[in-house]
Amino acid sequence: MVMLSVVVPFYNVQTYAPDTLRSLHANARDDVEFVLVDDCSTDGTRHLLERAAEELPGAVLIRHEQNGGLATARNTGLDAARGEYLAFLDGDDWAAPGHFTELLAVIEELDCDFVRTDHVVATGRKRSVKRAPIGRRDEVLRPRDAILPAHRTTSVDYPYAWAGMYRRRLLDRGLLHFTDGLRTAEDRPWIWRLHREAESFAAVSTLGVFYRRGVATSLTQIADVRQLDFIRAFDQVIEETANDSDADALLPKAVRTYCAIIAHHHAAISRFEPAVARKLRTLSAAALKRMPQDILKEALNSMDADRAGLLRRIRRRPGSAEVAAA
Repeated sequence: MVMLSVVVPFYNVQTYAPDTLRSLHANARDDVEFVLVDDCSTDGTRHLLERAAEELPGAVLIRHEQNGGLATARNTGLDAARGEYLAFLDGDDWAAPGHFTELLAVIEELDCDFVRTDHVVATGRKRSVKRAPIGRRDEVLRPRDAILPAHRTTSVDYPYAWAGMYRRRLLDRGLLHFTDGLRTAEDRPWIWRLHREAESFAAVSTLGVFYRRGVATSLTQIADVRQLDFIRAFDQVIEETANDSDADALLPKAVRTYCAIIAHHHAAISRFEPAVARKLRTLSAAALKRMPQDILKEALNSMDADRAGLLRRIRRRPGSAEVAAA
């Protein structure tokens, strides 16, 4: 019986994959499988994974014939996973020895749908702790209660799939798959759906995942058109939340978060190529016009003057839903 499946996508991370694979070795046990998904790597990652498939206990190697992106690679891993519990790790990050065993014991003891954890941010040789924005620890909570309040950072603003562990019943209910083809912000609709539809969760002060920042091949460091998929991701959040029975309460949070992400990208718009920057402006204008305007007005009125002014200027630009859909 496989107790835990750890889904680990890889794409062109030959510099970092050895650390990741060594950390999996340090977490191996007889009832754990590591689903390694090679998302059509074109560097030495492929050969590292072929060796891992032979040497890493519990390794299951799956290779994409075409690059599909992180969301698609995670879905491939989920489809192959056999464990009663599931976890994620990215191919350029690593886990502390025994991390998954520790987390498995916690989720079994708490008997909840999923647990969320803190993590360590690794920037070069520097380390810093990032806490999940959930104050009550080691206590089973109702996930949708952790979405609000709208004006504060909450659990849905901490979307990292690898910062936690999940029961298989969530996968069986269709709550763990990501929106196929999203190339960035793929975890935003995912975390919102998880908090709206799961029944129980807990936050624990476990530090076991090391998230590597500043990786040149990471999409967070690449300013191309793929970054604009955040529009599609948050459109999905708005649409699905609007259909929720608690839409009146939850939509202000979704709209405010969407606005904050738009403002964030526009604050750094100079890093985009001119054509991508123009598309960002047009898509953002269309997105703001699609939002529920009464809720948008309240969100802008509650923001600081600089961000609110920026968003109002963006909204006045020409833009259409048809352009955004393209």
